[in-house]
Amino acid sequence: MKTIKPAERLDTIKEYYFSIKLKEVAEMNARGENVISLGIGSPDLPPSDETVNALTEDANRADAHGYQPHVGILTFRQAFADWYKRSYGVELDATKEIQPLIGSKEGILHISLAFLNLGDGVLVPNPGYPTYSSVSKLIGANIVSYDLDENNNWQPDFDALEKMDLSRVKLMWVNYPNMPTGANGSIELFEKLVAFGKKHGIVIAHDNPYSFILNKEPISILQIEGAKDICIELNSLSKSHNMPGWRIGMVASNPTFIGYILKVLSNIESGIFRPMQKAAVAALSNPAEWHEKNNIEVYSNRRQLAEEIMQALGCTFDANQVGMFLWGKIPDICKSSEELADKILYNAKVFLTPGFIFGSRGERYIRISLCCNETMLKEALERIKKLG
Repeated sequence: MKTIKPAERLDTIKEYYFSIKLKEVAEMNARGENVISLGIGSPDLPPSDETVNALTEDANRADAHGYQPHVGILTFRQAFADWYKRSYGVELDATKEIQPLIGSKEGILHISLAFLNLGDGVLVPNPGYPTYSSVSKLIGANIVSYDLDENNNWQPDFDALEKMDLSRVKLMWVNYPNMPTGANGSIELFEKLVAFGKKHGIVIAHDNPYSFILNKEPISILQIEGAKDICIELNSLSKSHNMPGWRIGMVASNPTFIGYILKVLSNIESGIFRPMQKAAVAALSNPAEWHEKNNIEVYSNRRQLAEEIMQALGCTFDANQVGMFLWGKIPDICKSSEELADKILYNAKVFLTPGFIFGSRGERYIRISLCCNETMLKEALERIKKLG
């Protein structure tokens, strides 16, 4: 039989780090090693009661189980528009400027397919979310890496960007509050990004799922005057509403860009289950008190313990970080972030994320997820302290 070979595009990527490592952690747990996972950002608390009740109520209807419009039901899109107005002061037309997604990660692929031809350039941050790079590779785009530096608060160096060959660059990925570094965004930064995009004809794709976690003043790049002309913003209920497995997200931009994305999306998926849309409407109406408790108080208590873990490891960190992770610089005596993470995993049975997976600029850093209860965080701290 002739050997079957996969598509050549698979040679450009590897299996996702967490896919590999979580299988290893599962095997360790199967052996009774009781690993505490501080790796991925998957909220461990449930959505609001109203969210779950809305899901079950609509799922019990006989007419709830058919295919849904690719654009989602209007009340769903209007709920997103109302949320943006209430949270960011941004006006969005629910009929033209919002496209629901099966999680915002899906949107990274749809946006890339909608704007990038084979060989087109895409600006990708280093360090940055690995999916920006892997999706770009899969579609045959040319990755143009731009460095983020701790000494510049992990923001783009616009002077360095201006010196690059941007002639074939069509898309730029940005992400504030930043993952993995926890650096917050600002109106000044967003103004620079909008101006940069307009000057060079580069679409600015802003990935914004972390703006409510440990952050009392969330902002959107769409607050900037004229941003819709050149910017696309992704958002999600995964982090801010404790709904990671529900896969509910959205993309907002001008009607033309939304039309491009819809053309791709409508040929790939078949709409979002209506009861989940109804549940999302309820989630988007959560009172401010729910968010204060779940996104500020809970993570604030956990963050204190994560800082103690960083200190026990001899790592340094910026106390002004926001979001659901803590990013720390490893001691000079450590050979690499991967070596330190593996040492902690195999000897203390605690899984941390090594920064190298986010790019070469993350090599000397590790990341701790706050998606773990205080009891487990305290246990992780004690195990690490025992290593000396």
